[in-house]
Amino acid sequence: MKISWEIKKKRGNYRPVLTYTMTLESFEKSLAIHAVSVKSFIPRLPRPHENFCLPGENERHPHWIPKRFHIFQVPYFKAGETSGFIRLPYRESGKYPEVETSFRQLRDTYEEKVCEAYGQGPFENRGNLDISAETREHVAAKVTANRLLAIFN
Repeated sequence: MKISWEIKKKRGNYRPVLTYTMTLESFEKSLAIHAVSVKSFIPRLPRPHENFCLPGENERHPHWIPKRFHIFQVPYFKAGETSGFIRLPYRESGKYPEVETSFRQLRDTYEEKVCEAYGQGPFENRGNLDISAETREHVAAKVTANRLLAIFN
């Protein structure tokens, strides 16, 4: 799976925006693996619809502690790709190590499932059944008797 992301922030009190794309490799799609999801380390923001955060409010309040976190999910194997965006908390530093950590966690969890599924190799099973010897003897005796009777009648 390929994961690419970008974080952009406008000048001022605007919240940064994380945009990402996850794309499955063709061999991963062919394994039909159920979509894996993980709880990320990226906090859900108060008032996430607002693209700004003023000093002292929401995540910029000195006592703000995140309570909920975003969920990341691998694309559905039939679609093979997903993308999205998340508003990140405003930070003076501009550093968001939890983004890479979250994507790594998703990738590692998914790769475990890929290895499990890949270990389940293909197989082909064929069989044949014919009339049993017991039935053949039973039927053969009757068929022979009927033929002999047909000759004399």
